[in-house]
Amino acid sequence: MSVLVGKQAPAFSAKAVKGETIIEDFSLEQFLGEKYVLLFFYPKDFTFVCPTELHRFQEELAEFEKRNVQVVGCSTDTEFSHWAWLQTPRDKGGIQGVNYPIVADTNKTISSDYDVLAGEYVENEFGEIEIEGELVAYRGLFLIDKDGVVRHQVVNDMPLGRSIKEAIRVIDALQHFEQHGEVCPMDWQKGDDAMTPDHSGVSSYLSK
Repeated sequence: MSVLVGKQAPAFSAKAVKGETIIEDFSLEQFLGEKYVLLFFYPKDFTFVCPTELHRFQEELAEFEKRNVQVVGCSTDTEFSHWAWLQTPRDKGGIQGVNYPIVADTNKTISSDYDVLAGEYVENEFGEIEIEGELVAYRGLFLIDKDGVVRHQVVNDMPLGRSIKEAIRVIDALQHFEQHGEVCPMDWQKGDDAMTPDHSGVSSYLSK
């Protein structure tokens, strides 16, 4: 798997859905210099684990917005599938009420560029191209800073839901480092003491 941390996030332009609106040319470039982006991939619309994640991102949207973070979802479904799912009530398996953008990676190119695409194209004994597995996205999550650089990534297998709390914790750690120049130790939480390297190269705790 590719490690994108420290590199520019792969650019794309694709259709997306926000609420009842289909966006023809959605791109992360609109957030450069303005916002952080939390881009997350999920396997499929109208499934079981996926709606729990999409609803949870929505429930915590105010926390992301307080941190100047734009949440963006993405799967390999079409914009029409996204739209239908967004109009379906929660008690019927839908994600009605979710109002952050969901990108339609219909051609699988975005998932491929972020290296979260399951399945693969292979050539059989007759020289014909076949697909092994299913070409859908793993549960990838990428934190992209205001310069468009990936600062954090995590990828789960399809049965394994993510932790929204951990996503927020990592955002807090990144923003603390950017604001104070202090590094954040294991399990650091906002409000905890951070660390700074002294001249000997040994890190020491510093209280705020």
